[in-house]
Amino acid sequence: MARSLASAAKPHTTQLYVNGEFFESQTNDWIELRNPATQELVTMVPQATPQELQHASRTAAEAFKTWRKSSVLTRQRIMLNLQLLVRDHMDDLATSITLEQGKTFADAKGDVLRGLQVVENACGIPSLLMGEQLPVATDMDTFTIREPLGVVAGIAPFNFPAMIPLWMFPLAIATGNTCVMKPSERDPGAMMILAKLAEQAGVPKGVLNVVHGGVPTVNHICDDPNVKAISFVGSDHAGKYIFARGTANGKRVQANLGAKNHGVIMPDANKNHTLNQLVGAAFGAAGQRCMALSTVVFVGKAKEWLPELVERAAALKVSGGFEKDADLGPMITPQAKQRCHELIQSGVDEGAKLVLDGRNIKMDGKYKDGNFVGPTIISDVTPDMRCYTEEIFGPVLVCLFADTLDAAIKMVNSNPYGNGTAIFTNSGAVARKFTSEIDVGQVGVNVPIPVPLPMFSFTGSRGSIQGDLNFYGKSGIQFYTSTKTVTQLWRHEDATSDRADVNMPTQH
Repeated sequence: MARSLASAAKPHTTQLYVNGEFFESQTNDWIELRNPATQELVTMVPQATPQELQHASRTAAEAFKTWRKSSVLTRQRIMLNLQLLVRDHMDDLATSITLEQGKTFADAKGDVLRGLQVVENACGIPSLLMGEQLPVATDMDTFTIREPLGVVAGIAPFNFPAMIPLWMFPLAIATGNTCVMKPSERDPGAMMILAKLAEQAGVPKGVLNVVHGGVPTVNHICDDPNVKAISFVGSDHAGKYIFARGTANGKRVQANLGAKNHGVIMPDANKNHTLNQLVGAAFGAAGQRCMALSTVVFVGKAKEWLPELVERAAALKVSGGFEKDADLGPMITPQAKQRCHELIQSGVDEGAKLVLDGRNIKMDGKYKDGNFVGPTIISDVTPDMRCYTEEIFGPVLVCLFADTLDAAIKMVNSNPYGNGTAIFTNSGAVARKFTSEIDVGQVGVNVPIPVPLPMFSFTGSRGSIQGDLNFYGKSGIQFYTSTKTVTQLWRHEDATSDRADVNMPTQH
């Protein structure tokens, strides 16, 4: 909801951060940010003005002129400083996340930690930027240099307010770029804390800038000629739009989109471990994870485990994220809650069985108006149902059945998304067959959410990504740099010879 601040006593506002300064936007267009657990107003987020957006990108472009010349050791030192500051301020970041996004405090700390790991990996930037060299002919060498692109932009989603920005700006800065970040207008607080920590770590003025807003800000980033590359994580609709508009303007774009992640359950799997992992991966963060295990395929007799799965899911505690006994918090907005309800009902209308219904959960006291949906399980789902074809992005697990492993693999491969999948089995042969034949970018074996640590890259595939360079790891380094190849000739004869060679030059 947007409104003018002129009509009411001015509440807390979220500032912009450009050229090393935090300042109030001059906009008349503000976006309400409410605590999703209570609906209390937390802050007003500005839709930055065109002039403010231009100021940010021009400042970043000017800062790049000197930052690109900084030594890799200087940038490494800043990353070392930043990782320590993030670790020391983890509770502050998690508090902001729980207040604005709603996830439990423990889960919010995990959000920060998984981002911190990318910063820690960026501390090895001297090794990560090393090129290649080869003597290709007599007196001739060819070598490669990785160079920064210029101004790069990051557009982050609401569901990981710390982790996703930390996938983006530290690696961008460490590789010698300058950066304009747009956190989600639904929960920008963590990014504002990170901007302050980056400043304390030694990031110079103009190297990191933070702007806010919705579609107008996205359009500016896609169109501004100063911006050379865009990193995006979020919905299908937004990601496809940003990829198309950004690439049409000659920008490099990486866009992580939606997902429908399947867990395939074999009858020989460790039952207790499997059920616990399914419940945690399906309902943690209220299902608002791009790698949530939102779909389960029971193979053969494994479907007999469904009643116990329902029992364990029903035992989860739904409450405000700051409550110590909370297992999952609210959804991000009333609109997200309503859409979740509609998709649950669509499954019922199309013939599925609602074996656990979390739509009518009753919350008391200060949480009575929160955006809460309890754990929900829909059984007997078929691939043509809307609750299967669409990403629900809520605490909903849809259950399908397959007679054989081959049928389960075919089901997963027929889905357009390719972010992640997992198989639960005690058979190495079954695991090998699954990992070999499955067409999904990230595969877990008895691991429900197989998000790689940052020495690897986040390799979602097919309909879950647009662009051919992935986030963090070696692929992330490639995304934020261009390769320059130099071939040089220093003839040993030239050290002593005074006679010109007039024949056609050859290499040997």
